[in-house]
Amino acid sequence: MNLVFIGASRFGLRCLDLAIHTPGCLVTGVVTAPRSFAISYRSLGMNDILVRNVLHADVASYAAHHGLPCRMLARSMTEPGLLEAVAQWEPDAFLVVGWYHMVPKAWRSLAPAYGLHASLLPDYSGGAPLVWAMINGETKTGITLFQLDDGVDSGPIVAQAEEPIHADDTIATLYARIEERGLELLARSLPALADGSVVLRNQPLSGRRIMPQRTPKDGVIDWTADYAFVERFIRAQTRPYPGAFSMHGERRITIWAAHGMAYDADISASPGEIIFYGNAVAVVCGQGALVLDEIECEGNVFVGHEIGTILREGGCFKNHRKAMK
Repeated sequence: MNLVFIGASRFGLRCLDLAIHTPGCLVTGVVTAPRSFAISYRSLGMNDILVRNVLHADVASYAAHHGLPCRMLARSMTEPGLLEAVAQWEPDAFLVVGWYHMVPKAWRSLAPAYGLHASLLPDYSGGAPLVWAMINGETKTGITLFQLDDGVDSGPIVAQAEEPIHADDTIATLYARIEERGLELLARSLPALADGSVVLRNQPLSGRRIMPQRTPKDGVIDWTADYAFVERFIRAQTRPYPGAFSMHGERRITIWAAHGMAYDADISASPGEIIFYGNAVAVVCGQGALVLDEIECEGNVFVGHEIGTILREGGCFKNHRKAMK
């Protein structure tokens, strides 16, 4: 099977490496993208806004090292000459991993396209599925290998694998396990795709939630939510993502880690208000409070008792009420 890889992330690069070493698969070309790009399926009028891929990998250099022809996306998959160039690679299938552009029908008419999506489709279709799953308090997620169609992650399923979400997971720990499940899934499925023995199954018509893409500004914290929600919100957006944050006066404070604490409800304090318990700095939430374990302010990182030095004047973080998904 002639396989053309499409991707620009570290996970995608691992999938490309697996495909190169899979019997029956011949990778004949690679399409990748720069670190900063415009998402093709953003809301109308937003397509000119560049976003930064924090999980980006130098797929082009890998392709060059392995002697694979490679095309770097300039802006979109419909740009002149791109599909014609890819057609010269005579693909039997496309493998799409770590890609933030809709694959046009013209490409899928040339060869079927298969992608990995980090959820148990049909639920959590769309953008940032692992982040949304953590924020929403899900206890289970997974990864799906499926054939792309005209919809948003709605094509027939090749295979799926489940993965629990632990109470202490960060986006990094969860993503690492999902990557491993995805590689296992791909290792089992690529030979069946290559020899034509794969059996596709249609996605259920019910149970689909399409989640919106997220941008760094979506990390603003709503302190009126209960502490358990805010803690998940922080863990879901910690490194390698830009992080959850709040404004303290004119200063933007990124909160990389925090944990819940028992809070005396008789103490008069409002959501967002900073309180001090010994050497600990905490923030009052709509219910309960969070102890700040690691923060960043103006490019400097502070942990433990150091946080008190940057927030010693106390005060209150600005509240931003948000609609919960």
